Amino acid sequence: MSKPVIIGAYNPDWPNIYRKEEQLINETLGNRIKAIEHIGSTAVPNLGAKNIIDIMAGVNSLKEADECLPPLDKIGYKDVLPQPGETEWYYCVGKGPHSVGYHQHLVKHISEHWKRQIAFRDFLRNNPGTAREYFNLKKQLAAKYPTDRLAYTEAKTEFVKQTLAHAYTMFFSV
Repeated sequence: MSKPVIIGAYNPDWPNIYRKEEQLINETLGNRIKAIEHIGSTAVPNLGAKNIIDIMAGVNSLKEADECLPPLDKIGYKDVLPQPGETEWYYCVGKGPHSVGYHQHLVKHISEHWKRQIAFRDFLRNNPGTAREYFNLKKQLAAKYPTDRLAYTEAKTEFVKQTLAHAYTMFFSV
């Protein structure tokens, strides 16, 4: 059994919480990372979410991602989840327990994975109606899969794919 899926209302402190953690990560990893972004639902104003700040750090390679793990461990990122079979998303590294948790995603900088995360976030930021629809879906799925995070995540896939199709049209069309 996994941790419960609890979707709460938007917390206006999430951006500030992210910025503090971003500063700590930048001080810890320095030039090991090329860029860092606040992603996921906590990065979208007025979108409710699990109380987990998703952070995406761009690196050039798996070797560089590996080099980030020991310094991240020193600042509390103990839960290392490799992403086997992924060529652009190397690790999801968790930090907790906290009143707010953190997921540090180490990914190939400016890869398709990177672009999808940014496009999805920015599309939701620019389309509050779609963000509300996503929030309602997440609440329904959390009620349906209260202790199964994998099923909850998989059940959101079609919505995410459709939203990304719109986002790519908006952000990447020539």
